[in-house]
Amino acid sequence: MKSGTETTDEAGADHASAPERAGKPAGTGQLLALRASFVSRRWFWPAALTAGYAVQVLFRLSLVWGKAYPAVHADESSYLVLARVLAGRTTTEMPVGSVIPGGYALLISPALRIADDPVTAYQLVMGINTLLNALVFLLAYAALRRLGLSRGLSFLMATAAALMPPVVFYSEFAMSDTVLPVVLLGWLTALHGWLSEGEARRRTWYGAGAGLLAGYSMAVHDRGGVVVALTAAVFLCALVLRWAPPRSTLAAWGGLAVSVLGARLLAAWLEAQFTDTPPSSVGTKVLDGLVDPELLRRTVTRTIGQLWYFSVSSWGFGALAVALCVFAVFSSRFTRAARVVSFVMVALLCGIALAAAAGLPDDHGRIDNWIYARYLAPLVPAFFVVGALVLARARAGALLRLVAGAVLFTVVTAEFVILVVGKGLHKVGIIRWGMPDALFLASEWTRLHMGRTLAGALLVFAVCVLFRLAGGRRAVWAVAVSLALFAAYATVAVTSNVAEPHTKQREASATGFTKSADLEPGENLVMDHSADWDLRMAQGYEVYDGRVWTRDLKHGEEPPAAADAAVLGLNPKDASPQDGWPAAPPGWYVAVVDKRHGWVLWRHR
Repeated sequence: MKSGTETTDEAGADHASAPERAGKPAGTGQLLALRASFVSRRWFWPAALTAGYAVQVLFRLSLVWGKAYPAVHADESSYLVLARVLAGRTTTEMPVGSVIPGGYALLISPALRIADDPVTAYQLVMGINTLLNALVFLLAYAALRRLGLSRGLSFLMATAAALMPPVVFYSEFAMSDTVLPVVLLGWLTALHGWLSEGEARRRTWYGAGAGLLAGYSMAVHDRGGVVVALTAAVFLCALVLRWAPPRSTLAAWGGLAVSVLGARLLAAWLEAQFTDTPPSSVGTKVLDGLVDPELLRRTVTRTIGQLWYFSVSSWGFGALAVALCVFAVFSSRFTRAARVVSFVMVALLCGIALAAAAGLPDDHGRIDNWIYARYLAPLVPAFFVVGALVLARARAGALLRLVAGAVLFTVVTAEFVILVVGKGLHKVGIIRWGMPDALFLASEWTRLHMGRTLAGALLVFAVCVLFRLAGGRRAVWAVAVSLALFAAYATVAVTSNVAEPHTKQREASATGFTKSADLEPGENLVMDHSADWDLRMAQGYEVYDGRVWTRDLKHGEEPPAAADAAVLGLNPKDASPQDGWPAAPPGWYVAVVDKRHGWVLWRHR
């Protein structure tokens, strides 16, 4: 793994001598020379990268075109409520029940500042998501060039990395996972640049960038806490062991301090806006999951399950990168930058998996809690980049050894989950949104089939490796094109079979409710605990100009004085809709009854 970029494009290195080769027609040589001349022009690669980024944006837009409301509760609604407050609009109830980090909400807040209705605002948010998430392509290209891959091959592999389902799928919703792949890939690239030998000024900029991105990741999601801890550890080692020029190390610490302080100030400001909502308690849940002996077995199993899912969702390339990183840490053949970043990547992978496994609730009704996809998904492009580098650059013998390690890692983690969880994987409910890649690889959209998923991932991986071994390094070009096309197909399939049905099922609780209830802009809504959970989670955002509360109305709790309407669940055992709120204050009356979706809307005179 090199610390700098190559100056010669492997694709064009032999073009000048092509006409001189025996047996080559003169026309072919002239065509190759013309292509080499065209590619070598100064404007070509900037134009190609701009076009590639535009294609990535358009591809993502095509997947979310027409989406008008949040569908992943309570996450999406909570980020949108934060964005609403950051846009200068009135506060309301936090659907998730705690104040979560607002770094992503800050990026999408302009949409809510511009739009006058929730549908337009959400569609603008989807547009912002496409622009942010497509940056993975540019950063993957930069990372591959930094690691010594040619421009053409870097372009194709970056295209494949940016089109993979774990990267694109979560950007189809208003969630922090839209921007996390960009932040983490940029952070690792900056960290590598800072630790690499070279000009002091360049290293200073890289160090500052690594610090800033680490702190910003903490402002985006609680997973960023792991990033900050690892960054601080590396910075401390660099300070003590003098891994970098003092000025660049100072800039790195400065960037980290500024961004962490910014994240803290943002969190404090948001908590002050939601005075009746507690801060996030994720840290406490994670600690309980790690120190409680009764929860430890569950935590370990979930951690290994997430590592398995990470491997199959990256089609084995993530596991291939893990194998290389583990080897690099203990090998003097690699540069210091490569060894340190390799350690950081493995530590980050295991750290996030462990923290997520410990912090997830004990929901016995969901399979995906054992193999949850979301938390490690932002790491897929970074690890895919390293795996692609191995495929392109490693010699046959070394490649086979690393492939063997990757396959062993994937199979062993799968077997562990099957042995520990066993029949429970087939007895509990399946939420397709929580395991989209597994369902796609198994070609089974109704239940989890770990064996078929494992076989599908390893088949894709094996085909790529065999082509590389049979055709040599030039075959990597064909593999890169195939991976890009397969990634696009996989993402479209996952969107059609998971994202779109998931969104459609929640229309009634989002825009459907506000239309049926005939809620006017600026009206305030109080919701009873008996109302459908999805409906209660959606209204914090859908009641766009007013605000919402949740109260125990059925058991005598008074509605807020500012409430204009109240929604309660419709109990079919009640003789009439009025029986559902026996303690309704004087003046409140039943305005709308929706028997199909099971709710009753009350208003007061």
